[in-house]
Amino acid sequence: MKPAFENRRAAGERLAALLARYKGSDATVLAIPAGGVPVAAAIAGALHLPIKVAPVSKVLLPWTTESGYGAVAFDGSVWIDQAALDGYGLKPEQVEKAIADARAKVERRRKRFQAWTALEDLGGKTIILVDDGIAAGSTMRTAIAALRKQGVNGIVVAVPTAHERSLEVLRKLADEVVCADIRGGGRFAVADAYEEWYDVSDDEVEAMLKR
Repeated sequence: MKPAFENRRAAGERLAALLARYKGSDATVLAIPAGGVPVAAAIAGALHLPIKVAPVSKVLLPWTTESGYGAVAFDGSVWIDQAALDGYGLKPEQVEKAIADARAKVERRRKRFQAWTALEDLGGKTIILVDDGIAAGSTMRTAIAALRKQGVNGIVVAVPTAHERSLEVLRKLADEVVCADIRGGGRFAVADAYEEWYDVSDDEVEAMLKR
């Protein structure tokens, strides 16, 4: 299947068209860094909405920098996919280290982007929660759970691309799910939806947010 988007910015512009009814509303665009920020920046710019950052990090498998079995959210809460964890046969100390690494990454980004991570005032607001794609969905579902505790008015998950299995789960957790490119099959990688794909650095994130 060929790529659906030229890059993350183009993907955000496509999503903004699908979210047009929120233009000029009281919604806040909330980006999951790092890859979700360029997508969210394009949405926020097109819809004239404020943008904030929700640091959430996957709890990674020890042999990869991409695949995980849970996540840590900006409020310190942890979600673990126990079924997935059981299948990997990891030792308790490996799990503890992975959670600690994820916590450290979340805290580092919370401090780095502190001008955009003050999320205490989101109660009663509609949140457009953005990432650059959803594979297993652990990052997004952990973010949703953390936002529910904040007492937000509604959560709209907005992603350029996602696997249909993960979207089915998220539709039960969010108030609305908007996805421009839904894919199926046994193999799924978010990067496959983009012609231009690279790891977004924290320096780039900060520059985008300042703009």
